[in-house]
Amino acid sequence: MKHYKTLSELHKDNGWPAPQNPLFSIVGCQSSCPLGNREYTTDSYMIAFKKIKSGTIMYGKTPYDHDNGSMFFTKPRQIIEMKNLELEEQGFMLFIHEDYLYRNELYSIIQQYAFFDYETNEAIHLSPAEELIVWELYNKINIEYLTNPDEFTREIILSHVASILKYVQRFYKRQFIDRKQLSGRIVSKFNAALKQHLNNGKLKEDGLPSVASLASQLLLSPRYLSDLLKQETGKTAIELIHVYLITEAKNLLRSEDKGVAEIAFQLGFENASYFSRLFKKQTGLRPLDFKHSLN
Repeated sequence: MKHYKTLSELHKDNGWPAPQNPLFSIVGCQSSCPLGNREYTTDSYMIAFKKIKSGTIMYGKTPYDHDNGSMFFTKPRQIIEMKNLELEEQGFMLFIHEDYLYRNELYSIIQQYAFFDYETNEAIHLSPAEELIVWELYNKINIEYLTNPDEFTREIILSHVASILKYVQRFYKRQFIDRKQLSGRIVSKFNAALKQHLNNGKLKEDGLPSVASLASQLLLSPRYLSDLLKQETGKTAIELIHVYLITEAKNLLRSEDKGVAEIAFQLGFENASYFSRLFKKQTGLRPLDFKHSLN
């Protein structure tokens, strides 16, 4: 697998026109545009809009959903694989080298967008109205990209890129709501996975459940799961794990004559002090104080 440090090399090997800028490039594609077979990594972020006619795109070794009007996002050094890819209608890819963001506020902001860590099957599927917004911003970027650069070019391009990312964050919020209506509340499935972890004795064997392990059971990426739960409950995945464990701890303190250390171990905590700190953070009381308050 090849790693591309420069966009010029990436474009050359894929048969694309040479980039107008060594650190920022646009690859536009008309209908029935074959993109061949490629597997590679880059030092760039990629923002792409595609309607796939045939073939597959793999990102992180997971195939992207082929629904029409999908946008997906890759970050530097993530594996991208294309197999016999052919598009319907128009599509585009924006490649933004890390160095192009240097000394721009987007350098730190882009790392905060969770969807760069989503799995491929969690791509955003745009409505027709959302597509129009994305294309309008893309066209503004393309005009700047094809115009002779001046001192304002980079800032204008990045401001439009920032707008796309903000809109996509809004679109994901809409998709989360649609997903909840179509597939049921994810929090119920999440709690069921937690309960199964507890009932199967995995707390003693494997320790505290991780967001990654629970997300894997639900066939979601950790970031996507956490964002879904935040949308539904106002709490992240790790916060809900803590709430669940402290609820179980309360039940054990009420019903069983066990010490704090024994209960902590039973719930998967490596030491009682961490358990006590978390319990007090959640309830305002230390475990022993809570147990004494029941008398």
